[in-house]
Amino acid sequence: MNAFQENESKVTVFLPVSTEEVPLPPSSFPKKPSLKICGSTYPLSVVFIVVNEFCERFSFFGMKAVLTLYFLYFLHWSEDTSTSVYHAFSSLCYFTPILGAAMADSWLGKFKVLSVVGLSLIALGTGGIKPCVAAFGGDQFEEKHAEERTRYFSVFYLSINAGGLISTFVTPMLRGDVQCFGKDCYALAFGVPGLLMVIALVVFAMGSKIYRKPPPEGNIVPQVVKCIWFAIYNCFKNRSADIPKREHWLDWAAEKYPKQLIMDVKALTRVLFLYIPLPMFWALLDQQGSRWTLQATRMNGNLGFFVLQPDQMQVLNPFLVLIFIPLFDLVFYPLVSRCGVNFTSLRKMAVGMILACLAFAVAAAVEIKINEMAPPQPASQEISLQVLNLADDEVKVTVLGDGNNSLLAESIRSFQKMPHYSKLHLKTKSQNFHFQLKYHNLSVYTEHSVEEKNWYTLIIREDGKSISSVMVKDEENKTTSGMTAMRFVNTLHEEVNVSLGTETSLIVDEDYGVSAYRTVQRGEYPAVHYRTKNEDFSLNLGLLDFGALYLFVITNTTNQGPQAWKMEYISANKMSIAWQLPQYALVTAGEVMFSVTGLEFSYSQAPTSMKSVLQAAWLLTIAVGNIIVLIVAQFSSLVQWAEFILFSCLLLAVCLIFSIMGYYYVPIKPEAIQGSADKQTPQIQGNMINLETKKTKL
Repeated sequence: MNAFQENESKVTVFLPVSTEEVPLPPSSFPKKPSLKICGSTYPLSVVFIVVNEFCERFSFFGMKAVLTLYFLYFLHWSEDTSTSVYHAFSSLCYFTPILGAAMADSWLGKFKVLSVVGLSLIALGTGGIKPCVAAFGGDQFEEKHAEERTRYFSVFYLSINAGGLISTFVTPMLRGDVQCFGKDCYALAFGVPGLLMVIALVVFAMGSKIYRKPPPEGNIVPQVVKCIWFAIYNCFKNRSADIPKREHWLDWAAEKYPKQLIMDVKALTRVLFLYIPLPMFWALLDQQGSRWTLQATRMNGNLGFFVLQPDQMQVLNPFLVLIFIPLFDLVFYPLVSRCGVNFTSLRKMAVGMILACLAFAVAAAVEIKINEMAPPQPASQEISLQVLNLADDEVKVTVLGDGNNSLLAESIRSFQKMPHYSKLHLKTKSQNFHFQLKYHNLSVYTEHSVEEKNWYTLIIREDGKSISSVMVKDEENKTTSGMTAMRFVNTLHEEVNVSLGTETSLIVDEDYGVSAYRTVQRGEYPAVHYRTKNEDFSLNLGLLDFGALYLFVITNTTNQGPQAWKMEYISANKMSIAWQLPQYALVTAGEVMFSVTGLEFSYSQAPTSMKSVLQAAWLLTIAVGNIIVLIVAQFSSLVQWAEFILFSCLLLAVCLIFSIMGYYYVPIKPEAIQGSADKQTPQIQGNMINLETKKTKL
């Protein structure tokens, strides 16, 4: 044995290897000549895809348009609960695309997922449709028509919003203008979008024979996860200073996975890292269907020439999208380019974020103005009181405090309409007030108990030759959620049954009985049907306006029969719903710059084998954004305008972070990945790599 062998040995460090061959996914799908739209280079197949997307979006947005008010009015949930469930549903719709993408890229292919899974099961269909339909449309274009493919994404987004525009306008009309079993017809409002899904399936299937259908390229999602995990594991396993560093941490997967897959995963992770700040934008954008709709319920939808329901205001978004997309593509972007500004995709997305910030700042200003116009709410140890005199002559009402000092004194004429509530301060959370009622030559003393932060009406009525009073708690007048609320006082000596067009009647007891509140839609009520034991009659209630609270006193003091005396407790919403237009314009401009650009960016930066995966990741940011709104709605105790400011500031901070990340991001062409794969990973032969050796003393 020689001297070298006596003193030294060569210890070979074997890095983990696999005997499993991972096949290289094919880089392209079989060529198939595609039919073109007359006089253009656009594939005819995209027509069927765009029409399918129009029908599917009609179904989706039509159902979402009435969802919040369905929770609020039909299920009688609170505003916070309605908002939370709305965004939980939206979040689920954008989580399921991960499943759809996995099936599309690895198992069935985009065409089968669209037609079989997506359109057959609507509940999970969004997951099947969303990650595939945009990418499937992009697949119809050959690489030499990249410019037309970019324009296709704008047309695709136009079809989304055309479907959304019509459905957002039509389904609230089906809900409010059509009666089903005496109530708002939610069955029809949900049924028509369901029918459009059937049409979507038929239209999509019609183009089956002319589609370019890329085959699924292996079980790509598990491969990506395993590749990332192996790279991390192998990197930590070989942290020795004697082992050469590698250019990228994913290069540590080279012992087991093909070079092309590693390069694809590198491209994927670069874009996914850039997606981290994006959910905050969607957290703002998707509040159009929840918080902004609830804001609209506190505004007046009468535009003079047309009356808008609160949930119809959402129609502005798709309507403005249809205007802004061609305006931006044909006018704004070329103008910016001529000015020498390199308006990249990431810069467009950052500007879109800033516009959304401004939209929520405007929404906060509108909310503050609405609150200023609304009647002030009673604070702690306060109540709001008004007096209704139903006696036949004037009554002087004095509210007595301790020591019989006067807290409030008013002379109230018979059936006088009070202009406002009066505030009374309490010494404790609940208190008894003493009232002195002077009627003709009589003085009547009465006592009533009240609790803080409530609204009350003291009703004075005739009682033989004297008078008496009853204190009624106005529980429902704090908010009527944009609808009209009313209650009845029956001065007749027999019970009255009031039919307001609903399946259940409102019964008002005889001899000054006071009914519960009933909410109805805004509108004219010229002939409301009443029924007593002995006769039927109709009364004209006139216009019942947005957000107003009415009291109707049923009397029979003339020879013309029963009549309804009308008093407006709380005046109608004063601020016009048109004041929401600026915030909708700003957020829609932001959406066009952010979302349309993001769709095309996601497709262009995705490796060939991962188009649907990256589209699903884009949609996943929408899901996370809805979860953010859900959390804030459930756990934030902020008033609404402060919540709007919070979201605006958060997005502004996120925009700054995204801008910094985008500054260092270098866009790549996916086809360049194949060419650079051989240069980026260590030399591998078969299943073994070049082994590192080191000398150690025995």
